[in-house]
Amino acid sequence: MSPGLRLPREALGLGMTSQRARDRMVERLREQGIRDPRVLEAMRTLPRHLFCDEALASRAYEDTALPIGRGQTLSQPYVVARMTEALIEFGVPGSVLELGTGSGYQAAVLAMLADQVSSVERIDELSRLARKRLRKLGFSNVRARFEDGRLGWPEHAPFDAIIVTAAADRIDPQLIAQLKPGGVFVAPVGGPEGQRLLRMRWMDDRWQQDDLGAVLFVPLLGGTA
Repeated sequence: MSPGLRLPREALGLGMTSQRARDRMVERLREQGIRDPRVLEAMRTLPRHLFCDEALASRAYEDTALPIGRGQTLSQPYVVARMTEALIEFGVPGSVLELGTGSGYQAAVLAMLADQVSSVERIDELSRLARKRLRKLGFSNVRARFEDGRLGWPEHAPFDAIIVTAAADRIDPQLIAQLKPGGVFVAPVGGPEGQRLLRMRWMDDRWQQDDLGAVLFVPLLGGTA
């Protein structure tokens, strides 16, 4: 886990934002089938209520997505845990590319496990807020930038793993090209008619694809805003 993690006083929380609330969230995740102790411990430690609007802090540990502005959401804890677990099942990646920083919560969970997380966000306001939160918590192993997420981050490629937190109709080949051989790619794929969470790995000269179930994400958009 990130050695520089600094929990501010407000991270302790009270009542619905307390450590007890995080413990209950983790127990619920375990009941829902999340098994990896590294993922559960990261989410038990990380103060999710600091990644959402103060007015919604009391709901931070419910199993629900929360609005973060500009039509974007903070994914429900189960989805964050499931995607993280899928990403590290074959080994904790040294370098991870995240497309869609949003609130910064998924990047923070990954940063407690991986050596380096590179995260791209297309909405300037969200990118700035996420960077501020991550710095405040001491995540020195996260670099985040404001850019069209569909482009990835070729300057730092190739990555051991890539995670996408918005849904596209198909997996873009230029993103796959930024993945190391044997690396893991996790992303929701599909449109309004339905989305599936897919995991892909290039193994033995072919793509190995796993369908991890139905999900619902905001669409992956191009450009910047």
